[in-house]
Amino acid sequence: MAALSEADRLRVWRAFMRLNTESCGFTKTALKAAVDAADQWCDDNATSFNTALPSGAGSFRATASLQQKTLLLCYVAMRRAGLLQSECE
Repeated sequence: MAALSEADRLRVWRAFMRLNTESCGFTKTALKAAVDAADQWCDDNATSFNTALPSGAGSFRATASLQQKTLLLCYVAMRRAGLLQSECE
């Protein structure tokens, strides 16, 4: 997936400020720099993430779209942050 446009990075920045429920000691400027860095990290490490997925015929790595792979990474990260509940809980 392509890096976010500046407008989309600003949307992420605003969403974080609206949705964050924890107290924080960073500034809005620092948050914006973190959004920019996180987006750049996604671009820089897409190949590494893809390589980390199990390979082989019929594997997720071989058959999933870029969007599906991105969703998988997001779901795992959200679960680790306690933000994604499963239907079985």
